[in-house]
Amino acid sequence: MEIVGNIISAVWFVFLLLAFFGLSIFVHELGHYLVARWCGLVVETFSIGFGPSIWERKYKGVTYKIGIFPVGGYVALPQLDPSGMSQIQGASATADGQKVLPRIAPWRKIAVSLAGAVGNILFAILLAWIVYWVGMPAGPAERSSVIGYVVDGSASHAAGLREGDTILRVNDRLVHKWSDLRLEAAFHQEVTLLVRTVAGEERTLQIKTENGVLGEHQIPGIDGPDICMVMRVAEGMTAAKAGIQADDVIVKFNAQTVYSRGHLIELVRDSENRASEIVVKRPTKDGHTDVTLSVTPVRDEAANMIRIGIDFNLAAVEEGTIIRPRPMEQLRGHAMSIFRFLEALVTPKESKAATKAVGGPVAILVSYWYVVTTSPMLAIWFTGLLNVNLAILNLLPIPVLDGGHICFSLYEMVRRKPMNARFVNALVNAFAVLLISLILLITVRDVDRFTPAGRMVRGLFGAKKSVPEQAIPAAVTNGAVAGGE
Repeated sequence: MEIVGNIISAVWFVFLLLAFFGLSIFVHELGHYLVARWCGLVVETFSIGFGPSIWERKYKGVTYKIGIFPVGGYVALPQLDPSGMSQIQGASATADGQKVLPRIAPWRKIAVSLAGAVGNILFAILLAWIVYWVGMPAGPAERSSVIGYVVDGSASHAAGLREGDTILRVNDRLVHKWSDLRLEAAFHQEVTLLVRTVAGEERTLQIKTENGVLGEHQIPGIDGPDICMVMRVAEGMTAAKAGIQADDVIVKFNAQTVYSRGHLIELVRDSENRASEIVVKRPTKDGHTDVTLSVTPVRDEAANMIRIGIDFNLAAVEEGTIIRPRPMEQLRGHAMSIFRFLEALVTPKESKAATKAVGGPVAILVSYWYVVTTSPMLAIWFTGLLNVNLAILNLLPIPVLDGGHICFSLYEMVRRKPMNARFVNALVNAFAVLLISLILLITVRDVDRFTPAGRMVRGLFGAKKSVPEQAIPAAVTNGAVAGGE
């Protein structure tokens, strides 16, 4: 049954990935296609995906196809593509028998180039409204910047950070949730934090960042808050004897507020063989009720850790924590994240850290896997983020992107003649090679980050990749990924 469940989960993930990512590509290319037809441009091909076709059909002079590699798409427009400029100018029409194509006004080219990004933005707006209408789950880390866990012996612990403290500012930038904090910390080798302690005192401290498991800079040894919801109770363990049940949310242990799974694991570890008071929120027909129990942590020799015997629900969402962010708030947040990254990329003190935070196709797949397994609505929200990112990045003034075509057209409007076809073609080809090389480099790095492949290759040569344990999220370092306590 477990194998069948894994197969169903894998099929569901692939379906959602193809649906969300495929639609993102489709709306971008559809924007180019519709405006190109409206502006009177010749359309040769409309393709979703690259490489050999797995489906192809020609209709009214246009080839519609689906490529075997679903990592992008294109609309072949010879009057817009620099390789078609010789045809537009009539330079080789008699030599190779190709039809001379009419010249297109620059404003029409600009409209076609902008249309892809507009398609992505309109799709993102639709997704934002869906998220607003339906709502999406939000754990404590999406609602606050409270520290959920601090690793003993880490730089953060030595600086005085503790569970329950709230980070108010990072480098004078306000932070409201953990994604804000991580984004700002990712671009700096040292951060200045304004912290409000559990006692209500505010203080400022500086901490050097370290490379995380994904290569980005992060504040070492701390993680955000999460929900300690029980998914299963192990038979014969002390949690079962104490009366803890599935769907209970652990909120206190030995009179201390529990801020995260990692925090609970630490509290349990420090209470070996001692009867401990535990408070859980138990769901009822009318909501929930607080239940106080007594449990004794004991050593589990098989797991080699102090446990009470529960499995966590890693995708847990508290009752009533569904949020409905307004569409403009979502779009603004999506746009600000990519603009903040681009700002860091061109800032000398932040550029090195920013390049380490870049993710490629593999990183997108891993992100989709995480959000899909958590909630389909999170996947919809993430697709909106992806579309806004695609729109903005495609409008950068780089020759091989839509922004490059816009620059060529603006030059033509000012000079009243197109740029030299050979020069533009060479420029576009050069940047295409650079872009493909960059994507391949990032993909290799992502494979190294997310799979055992890099470790296996380095192992053949006796090399090891150094990743500070404090840089790994607390839930990971404390075994919560396996779901056990």
